[in-house]
Amino acid sequence: MVQDETWTTDEYGKSHEGRVGVLLPDGSVPEPVYFDGSSTVGQMVAHWSVYDGEGFRRPKADSLLAVCSCGWEGEARRLDWEAYGEVPMRKAALGLAEKCLLDWDRHTAQVGESTVALPGELVELLREVEHRIEHLTADTPVVTLKALRHLEVMAVRLGHGAAHNARHEPVEEVAAGLGLNVRAAKALLARFGQWDFYG
Repeated sequence: MVQDETWTTDEYGKSHEGRVGVLLPDGSVPEPVYFDGSSTVGQMVAHWSVYDGEGFRRPKADSLLAVCSCGWEGEARRLDWEAYGEVPMRKAALGLAEKCLLDWDRHTAQVGESTVALPGELVELLREVEHRIEHLTADTPVVTLKALRHLEVMAVRLGHGAAHNARHEPVEEVAAGLGLNVRAAKALLARFGQWDFYG
């Protein structure tokens, strides 16, 4: 298993999993770096901070960029090694890594804008329901749980028919409308439609 730091949103999950990517001077993407463990098992690490050119088989990064599991890539941001001097990469380039996170945030916002739009009155209604339930949580947690259970039952009931109707549409269009990849869209349809995902 390769260790890395990734970002996801509640709505899109692994369909739009972001991370800080690394480019070498020739524009290629480096392989994960292997670190020997204290026992017989080592670990593979792909976190941007390990590409500092130090040690054995640790290439020196040229640029950092936001990348997403959907294939999107952000702007490549050059590392200023001369200015960093003796400062460790993890500290010196942290500002660039944070800019990559902002790039990915903008990407997920654009994904949201490309999905099917909910009617404005429904958006307002859902926000009001969320607001009211949040106010119940501190003083009456059991009431909150009952309300959430009611929403859960309602989602299962209403989702069943919606999933069966959407099953007749091209899955690529369903996925695009939800901002998910095809696998995640199929899994969502199977969950709401209550059929076997692998069947």
